[in-house]
Amino acid sequence: MRVKWYGTASLLIEAGGTRILVDPYLKKYNRKLPPLPIEEGAGADAAFITHPHLDHFADVGAFLARGLPKVFVCERGIAIARENGIPDGRMIPLAANEKVTVGEITVHTFQSRHCQFDAATVLSVALDPSTYLFHFRDGVELLKGTKKFRISEQDIFALEFSAEGKKIMVLGSAGVEEDTEYPDGADLLVFPFQGRARMHRYMIPFLKEFSPKAVMIDHFDDAFPPLTHRVNTKKFEATVNKYLPGAKAIVPMEGEWYEV
Repeated sequence: MRVKWYGTASLLIEAGGTRILVDPYLKKYNRKLPPLPIEEGAGADAAFITHPHLDHFADVGAFLARGLPKVFVCERGIAIARENGIPDGRMIPLAANEKVTVGEITVHTFQSRHCQFDAATVLSVALDPSTYLFHFRDGVELLKGTKKFRISEQDIFALEFSAEGKKIMVLGSAGVEEDTEYPDGADLLVFPFQGRARMHRYMIPFLKEFSPKAVMIDHFDDAFPPLTHRVNTKKFEATVNKYLPGAKAIVPMEGEWYEV
């Protein structure tokens, strides 16, 4: 089993002859980032969406147009697709506490929650002069776009991918549902490293909750300025080493495979 990070929260997970695309996003607001290869992503056997926010779901139509056979997303996501002119004929409704098998890979869904942005993160954008000097137009467009992809807390999943005796737990956002019992001991936890100041501290309860054998961060890139910036990851590895001795800490390079 192996995984490739494309930037933002976009992943490609492979086991045997099966490939699953997760949360594809084309990063049109920051063209300095490496592009997500649409043809490779569209060649997956299916896509799974952790939650239908703009940066996880808005670009799925581009992959459907190139042959992606099916997309698993919450009911609200299908409604959002219709509202925004995204073809929904190959979308399959997904709910929490489901198990779906695609080829060699079984996907187990768990109710999750979205990361709650803190004041320091909000102010870092609002008080940054570059927000207004260089990114104002994009910022306005982004804010308008996010309104078209509004969701409820019930529309957010954590996804466990199982194959070949291995397990990958993917959090689409850095939040958990208090009443949900999550499996621990995954071979890899994919954790979104953005949305709060001092993410290396904020992630500590997640490390304890999931107790994975390895942790890979994603979503730490500057995918849509001015609302994001590239997050400093220097303290990530030290935090993993302290709270999960022996676990591997991975800051991935875009477009490279990592064996699980």
